[in-house]
Amino acid sequence: AFFFLVFLMTLFYTRGTNKCIVISTNVERSFARANSTSSTSLRYAQDDREPFYINNIYIYMYNSTIQQARQNYENGTWDPKTVAEDFMTRIQEVEPKIGSYISLQMDTAVSQAEDIDTTRSPIAGSFVSIKDLICTKDTETTAASKMLRDFIPFYDATVVEKLKEAGVISLGKTNLDEFAMGGSCENSALQKTRNPWNTNCVPGGSSGGSAASVAAGECHFSLGTDTGGSVRQPASFCGIVGFKPSYGRVSRYGVIPMANSLDQVGICAKTSYDTALVLQQIAGYDDKDSTSMNIAVPHYSEELQKGVSGLKVGVPEEFFAEGLDPGVREKVEAAIEDMKSLGMEVKPVNLKLTKYALPAYYIIMAAEASTNLSRYDGIRFGETAADPKDLEDLYQSTRGENFGDEVKRRIMLGSFALSSGFYDAYYAKAQKVRTLIKQEFEEVFKEVDVIIGPTAPTVAYEFGAKKDPLSMYLGDTYTIPVNLAGLPAVSTPCGFVDGMPVGLQIIGQSFQDDIVLRVSHAYEMLSDFVELRAEISPIQA
Repeated sequence: AFFFLVFLMTLFYTRGTNKCIVISTNVERSFARANSTSSTSLRYAQDDREPFYINNIYIYMYNSTIQQARQNYENGTWDPKTVAEDFMTRIQEVEPKIGSYISLQMDTAVSQAEDIDTTRSPIAGSFVSIKDLICTKDTETTAASKMLRDFIPFYDATVVEKLKEAGVISLGKTNLDEFAMGGSCENSALQKTRNPWNTNCVPGGSSGGSAASVAAGECHFSLGTDTGGSVRQPASFCGIVGFKPSYGRVSRYGVIPMANSLDQVGICAKTSYDTALVLQQIAGYDDKDSTSMNIAVPHYSEELQKGVSGLKVGVPEEFFAEGLDPGVREKVEAAIEDMKSLGMEVKPVNLKLTKYALPAYYIIMAAEASTNLSRYDGIRFGETAADPKDLEDLYQSTRGENFGDEVKRRIMLGSFALSSGFYDAYYAKAQKVRTLIKQEFEEVFKEVDVIIGPTAPTVAYEFGAKKDPLSMYLGDTYTIPVNLAGLPAVSTPCGFVDGMPVGLQIIGQSFQDDIVLRVSHAYEMLSDFVELRAEISPIQA
């Protein structure tokens, strides 16, 4: 019934073509203000800047992890201002090819770097990009929508406040699917973001700009949001680490909501160790967020050192059923074999109810999204249509002109599911299914410590390859159950298929985020996939 409903909505509102701009006006202005004369090489291996030698590996500043930058600050080899300038140069070189950023704060980043105290925290002096769904004080926050293209918040989101307190410097705001609605970043109303591994392919979504900025060496890490896989799936597509914390572990205050019961701020980073360092700073109770949990925050980076020998790993056979690309299956199964070599016990498990996760999610998410988006009427929030005839025309024109096709589709679906006569048949039933899925996870976790499988059924695909919304929605098959149950999960690279990265998803019990990161860190120490960097290819017409 759910898929038939979506099909009808698709017939009623045919998907159009979004206007794509490689570089936004704000980014062009930032480039014009910057002063840099470094090389314009686009390939990491051919970069003519002087590399630094760390642990027998040559490292360029823009390619460094937070951990490596911290080591160099401590021994006096690097200083934050020099690193900031190197990121500026890197962004100027690759941003016209990638389009990760909607806006940049290049001048302010350098000035802040001059005064930063690198002993303030373990991540002080690191550089972040922030998904343009997260409010930043006095900085345009657009949600990649025409509706909010001139919106400037007067406050910072809690996660942004915490990063500032920790001495982290923002380089800019990244692109996304409009209001986080999409799985490829093709639904942005402002510009086009490309995958650094193949610029003819999508970076994933909705946090595509965040993942691409990390993979392209344009920041140390990025903050995204994950409602149904929107950090983990683009991380898989872009060959980086993408982490979704337990629901309630990180404050959502200041995040433009799509679906309140599903949204969670997540982290895109180069390694699980870096992820643990960042999570340590942004996790914790926030009295401004009613869903925030007042639970003690572990020392995540220290927890990584405990090892994984003896942990039990569950492998759901449902995650390896029809629809999984054979190449992806091969790489994930090889990673599972590696887990055994780390001393972990691997056993099959069943998650039979996860086949109902996709329809339940799209009903719940659309219902909550339609409610959240009702505030954008041109009066309280959003762009106002020119010369409306009356109040009704104001609403229709404002929303019709400034919302994209996917946003309109989800508003229609959500409004229908919440309407009189259909609430019990759709929304109430979907919530019951959600409860059953959560209970099934709880039963499985009585037998295992973590669950492992693929992050996405395929690798990144070319622009325009998904011709209808349903095929796009199916790409979230393995990530959506995690959000419905409020669990922590991470995607870490585990190989390549046709030159494109494959992600391994590790799922843990609620508020056992530390164990999830321990397992991914141990796997990364065994493999070398997180050390690989993309060679950014030219754009083909």
